[in-house]
Amino acid sequence: MVTIASSLPRQLVIGDPEHAVAAFAESLAAALGDVRTSLATRVHVQFTDRLFGSSPEEAATAFEQIASARVTTVTVHDLPQPSDAHAFDRRVACYRRVVQAARGVVCNSDYEAELLERYVGGAGSGAVGVIPLPVDVPPPGPSPAGSQSARPAPAETWHRRDEVAVLGFYYPGKGHDEVIEAVAALEAPRAVTALGRASAGHECELRRTAERAARLGVRFEATGFLPADELVRRCRASAVPIAAHRHFSASASINTWISAGRRPLVPDAAYPAEMARLRPGTITLYDPARMTEAIEAAWRDPASTWLAADAVTGPDTLEVARLYRRWWERVT
Repeated sequence: MVTIASSLPRQLVIGDPEHAVAAFAESLAAALGDVRTSLATRVHVQFTDRLFGSSPEEAATAFEQIASARVTTVTVHDLPQPSDAHAFDRRVACYRRVVQAARGVVCNSDYEAELLERYVGGAGSGAVGVIPLPVDVPPPGPSPAGSQSARPAPAETWHRRDEVAVLGFYYPGKGHDEVIEAVAALEAPRAVTALGRASAGHECELRRTAERAARLGVRFEATGFLPADELVRRCRASAVPIAAHRHFSASASINTWISAGRRPLVPDAAYPAEMARLRPGTITLYDPARMTEAIEAAWRDPASTWLAADAVTGPDTLEVARLYRRWWERVT
């Protein structure tokens, strides 16, 4: 356990505890030994507009109110991208207000720091740091025959579910529809599972995705929210793990797959390529135009979907906490 110094900012945890950003804020606070609930004169916030208000404008105002009363640093998640379509300009304005109100800003990757500079205009006079999201690998679990992983348990305990699984909140652009199309072109498996629930406001789109899968002859299931232990169990049971986002920023979904000992398929793009360099051996990059072939290859070679013994999974939460401590010491 890292002992928090009194000079470091208190961690402000806001939002739905099932949301990955809020969960990360809580786990970082625990790693720092900062489990106090009252506010202080200096705080750090994990910000995504979706947790701070029903609109980008409301979210920015909520953050400004926090920052006006105390010295505030921030980690920005889900940065605006042109793929946000009609919401792009409003989200850019929101994040610009946030970084201008903050003493310093953290991004979770070099790619996102570039997005911040390109679309938001940087962090003004504040310092910008890059600290990756953590991966914490739990105790061993079941793996297929032929896997060289030291993490999963013996092959005979692996009860494989013949499915291609997409992990995390469902929302348009997460890749569920593309995965269903790719699976429809296969002889087997012809099943896609969404490990998670619909993001608020996207329940109708999830129903339409299920209907579309049925028309294509693909079995589709959405599990709803899964407690942590059950989520790990399902991650370890799925035949083919995939993270098929159309437009990536830092992804808790990828990290959750890795935490479960899996090596997911991930489309070759700027953010996944950066993560492949940071954590060699933890993801399999594929050409987005050849998703069907990538899924079929993973289906035929189960060992390729599990971490090898030499896969680099760090930094974990304790190391990320140390990186934050060093950054705060420089900027506050």
